[in-house]
Amino acid sequence: MTRRDMLAALSAPALTANAQPRKPNILLILADDLGYGDLGCYGQKQIETPNLDRMAREGLRFTQAYAGATVCAPSRCSMMTGYHGGHARTRGNVYPDLPLRPQDITVTELLKSAGYRTGLFGKWSLGQLGSTGYPTKKGFDEWFGFFSQTHAHNYYPEHLLENDHAWIARGNMGTERKDYAHDLFTERALGFLNRQTAGPFFLKVAYTIPHANNEMGRDTKNGMEVPSLAPYESKDWPAPEKGFAAMITRMDRDVGRILDTLKATGQDRNTLVLFTSDNGPHREGGHNPDFFHSRGPLRGIKRDLYEGGIRVPFLAWWPGRVKPATATAEMIAFWDILPTFCELAGAQAPQGIDGQSFAGVLDGKPGPQHDYLYWEFHEGGFKQAIRQGDWKAVRIGKNNPLELYNLRDDLGETNNIAAANPAIVKRMEQLFANARTESAEWPVKG
Repeated sequence: MTRRDMLAALSAPALTANAQPRKPNILLILADDLGYGDLGCYGQKQIETPNLDRMAREGLRFTQAYAGATVCAPSRCSMMTGYHGGHARTRGNVYPDLPLRPQDITVTELLKSAGYRTGLFGKWSLGQLGSTGYPTKKGFDEWFGFFSQTHAHNYYPEHLLENDHAWIARGNMGTERKDYAHDLFTERALGFLNRQTAGPFFLKVAYTIPHANNEMGRDTKNGMEVPSLAPYESKDWPAPEKGFAAMITRMDRDVGRILDTLKATGQDRNTLVLFTSDNGPHREGGHNPDFFHSRGPLRGIKRDLYEGGIRVPFLAWWPGRVKPATATAEMIAFWDILPTFCELAGAQAPQGIDGQSFAGVLDGKPGPQHDYLYWEFHEGGFKQAIRQGDWKAVRIGKNNPLELYNLRDDLGETNNIAAANPAIVKRMEQLFANARTESAEWPVKG
């Protein structure tokens, strides 16, 4: 079967659209390095996030939602393809970006085949210009964003990509700093929404806030780039923390603009909006994640497989469908996004993926019944983590004994109880061995 035939078969239910209810629009907003505790609706006390808090009041807040990985590219790969880190094409950050292959079917391709207009504005990380993983080759009708993952560290780039061509940011030429990338992505998103009133759409807005500009941070110790420190200019905080807070509040403002545009165009009651982050909070560009308690009650940050590195804020907003002011402890992970969107769109998810639909959770029903959730990480030696029920196992280094925690009693993963639970340890060891396939690009080291 050719790739075209495969996509046609997977989207076959969409061919009977006249007999189906109206397909919902789907809007996915992704922050970059935003911690579980960085929003007011998740306990943040100092950073103002009124619009995201409004999303929580008007929608559904997940308390046990997990990113695909503890760093950017593999997390986004899981989101787009439905595979966890033991089976996904991309299992770590590499430079240049490791491109998705033609056989790596994305949720965008499936939705496009089901009749959706598709757009992506921001950061991609899964294939550069000319590669098989480039956004316009993976189902996006409209694409505007960074050249690569490293390019995405810069909030004032001199150029971006618009579909298959370079777009010059004339406001940033030479010493000028006028075109803030985040603002450009918001304007593109609003333009897309104002144009897409006739049929279903899938829009992904992949902000880089609050990621640090690492290159700038190495020189100045302040990589938190933002046009204005409002409303925190007068705070007695270190400069990077003012910038960090201002970035999040700026993003919150623009999420509010997106929600208001949906209402103004009459699309809000037929649009699912999801907001989340690609991994836990960072310690980069002069920012200290402890300053605002960005990890909340969790242990670990970005690049850790403890909860703080992988458990993320996750909000669902859909007026008239999602019950307002609700919270759920149903466990979901990024690899569940593809089958969820397919179910909502009337498309068939590929066989053999790791994800399961959580569409029922939006209606107050039980969520995916995963036997376990699995992560791996390859920077600085091989690391693994598995969650099965309340049990969480972490291994740091391929030959080290695993750590065992009971998250029901020990959310902060402070008490390693492996020695007292040999039977659980044995079971987790077996899961670690069976949860992954070998990958030539990601050999197990250290």
